[in-house]
Parts: sequence; structure tokens; C-alpha cells
Amino acid sequence: MKHTKSERLYQEGLEHLVGAVNSPVRAFSAVGGNPLFIERADGSEIVDVDGNVYIDYVLSYGPMILGHRHGRVRRNVRKALRNGYSFGASTKSEIRMAKILCDAIPGMDKVRLVNSGTEAVFSAIRLARAFTGRDKIIKFAGCYHGHADSLLIAAGSGLATLSLPGSKGVPEAAVANTLIANYNDLDSVKHHFAEHDDIAGIIIEPVAGNMGVVLPQDGFLQELKTLCEANGALLIVDEVMTGFRSKFGGAQEVLGVEADITCLGKIIGGGFPVGAYGARNEIMEMVAPLGEMYQAGTLSGNPIAMAAGISTLLELKSQNPYAGFEETAGRLESALLKSAKRHKVDLTVNRFGSMINPFFAKGAVTNFAEAQKSDTKKFAVFFWAMIENGIFLPPSQFESWFLCSALRDEDIVKTIEAIDKSMKAVAEA
Repeated sequence: MKHTKSERLYQEGLEHLVGAVNSPVRAFSAVGGNPLFIERADGSEIVDVDGNVYIDYVLSYGPMILGHRHGRVRRNVRKALRNGYSFGASTKSEIRMAKILCDAIPGMDKVRLVNSGTEAVFSAIRLARAFTGRDKIIKFAGCYHGHADSLLIAAGSGLATLSLPGSKGVPEAAVANTLIANYNDLDSVKHHFAEHDDIAGIIIEPVAGNMGVVLPQDGFLQELKTLCEANGALLIVDEVMTGFRSKFGGAQEVLGVEADITCLGKIIGGGFPVGAYGARNEIMEMVAPLGEMYQAGTLSGNPIAMAAGISTLLELKSQNPYAGFEETAGRLESALLKSAKRHKVDLTVNRFGSMINPFFAKGAVTNFAEAQKSDTKKFAVFFWAMIENGIFLPPSQFESWFLCSALRDEDIVKTIEAIDKSMKAVAEA
């Protein structure tokens, strides 16, 4: 498999793009190579500029749950384009999207649409502070909630991929009100409540997808909600990644907890930039123009993004692919574990709904510290071997693989064959 054109574009991109990319994980730094440049995609497949075809498990890091260029989405985007691109004024599609989201997410009476997951999260935190009149926020090591200053600490994912402890340019004052707890460690949360009486809320990924799919242990999320209620704080659940990936709605319902504020993104944009945060009326009425918590965005509720997102969600509800996702994820987990055992490679597999991730590590992975014990060198060998066998994976040990409903049985068979060849390469490296 040749990557001549990708290499040439990488060298050309270095002149005017930072690292030739616009997001660090695309740089392939963690896997010891240069990025692939993509030309097009359709269904379950993605094609690079050299004409190499891959089965896609990146799926734009989650949004393409129907696969690429789904007919219903494409038709409705084209229809919306005929009417204009952006108006700086309200459209009926925003109302329709809001109703779909509020109907799907328990505890959400009103929603505010924004342009990214990062924007949704920092707006939700501002709202929690406005509602409670407090300043401090508890977050968990390894959970990534976008690149807002106050949250770019112990943030997993891209920072872990690049081995960065935080970020330059974030002043100490910006994170002074951010308290770090350990995922699946209730005592670390109780400690903060014992030490501080000004905690506005806890923010958490219900399934931590930015340390490689780490599930909450039984009762953990419920106990967090109880702690919040007992201490006058709010539970903010970041479902930017998990939303609509385990059921039509949020992972909260599957896991048995209800957030005070929910953040959404990715799938609700159908491949276009969208985010959202929502809560019960009492909380959302703090947001301008109803309340004094100000947040605005020129392109929020963009009609093209609404067309893509609404079409995606309606098709997703119609397809109801979640039982199929569970079956496919189970087949991949079994193939990964059997191949690792066959080739004597240490491997742990975590999965939730249509998200799955193999860790090149011994034992269970239940938090960020355990995830970081993974052998990233072995992952790099596995990644490139999968690329050579026509499988496109996220170029990081700490990113989830995503499934789409466009995957065919022959795609899964090819993936399973590639897994065994790639695990053999790991064993021989």
C-alpha cells in the first residue's frame, strides 16, 4: 500500500498549517508516522488521496453513525442549501431539532444549540455556576471535555496521545476552580466535597471515551448524583461522544442516572459542526434572553447543520440499529481477544454500545491510570498493520473505535481477518 500523495500533501501542509493538521490527533504522532489525507468516503468505506480504500472505524470520531453520505441526509442537506447557508435569524428547523432532543433525553425541557462540543461544555459549566452561585467544578482524570482553559487539565485523549500533562498558555488562575477526581473512585469525589463548600457541579463522561472506552462501575454514576443532591451541586453529563450511540437518546438512560445538565454534539450534527446543552426549565431559564447567564453564537442552529442532524436522528430512530451494534461489537471483541491469546499478546477490550477499544495491557482498565499502562508501541504496530490491511482506526491508543449502521457482514469478516494479521505483526515486532 502506497501513501505517496499523502506524504507529498503532508510536506506541503507543513508550510502554512501547524504540523500540517488542524487537530493534533490527525498528526499520527502517537503511531510514529505521517497523516493520511482523505479524498472521499461512502457508506462504511473511506478513501485516501492515493486511492487506498479502508473500512472506517473513525467515522469522523463518532458523528457518522449511519456511515458516510447517507442518502436521506444528503438529500435534505441539498434541499437546505437551496434556501441559503446562514441567516443570523431563527428558523423552524431549530425548533424541530430542539423537540427531537428534548423528547429523547430524560430531564431535558429546554436546549440551547451551539457549534461544538467544547462550546456546549463550557456553556454548561457557566450555567451550573450561574444557577448555584458557586465556582468550583469537579472533573475526572482522563475525561476530555473540549479545550476550554478550565477543563484542559488531566484531560486524556489528545493530551495523553501527545504525552502532554496539560497545555501551555493556560494560566493557573484558569484551573484554580477545577478539582480533579479519579474515575470510578467515589472517595476521591467525597474528599472534594468535604474540603470545599463552593462546588457548583460535577462533570463526567458517562462512559469515558477519551481514555479509550472506560465504563462506570455499578452504582458510580448514581452515587455521584446523590452527592450532588446532598451538597446543592449539579451533575453535568457530557454525552457529546456517547449520545445516541447506545440507544436513541443518551447513555444516562441505559446506565440508570439522570443529569441536571446534558451536553450533546457529534451525531446530532450528522457530520456538520453542532453542539447542544440542555436541562430542566428551572435551570435553562437562567440562560439569556430569559436569564442573566449570557451565551451567544452567530452560527448556532445553522440551517445546514440542522438539516443534516435532523435527518440523521430521524433515520437513526427508524433504523434502530442498536441490537446490531451490540452483536457487531461482540464479534469484534471476541476476535480481538482470541487473536491476542493465539499470538500471546496482552490485551483487554472495553466496549459500550457502538463504541469499542482494545487496550494493549494486562488486566482490567477502569480509570485513566490503568489506561496509561497500555503498551502504546504495540498499539502503533497494530495500527499500521491494520492500515496495511485496509482498516482505518483512530491513530491513538486512547480513542474509541466507532461502529456505523452501514457496516456489512463482509466488512466485519475483513476486519476480523485484519485483526489476526495485525496481532501477529505485534507478536513478531
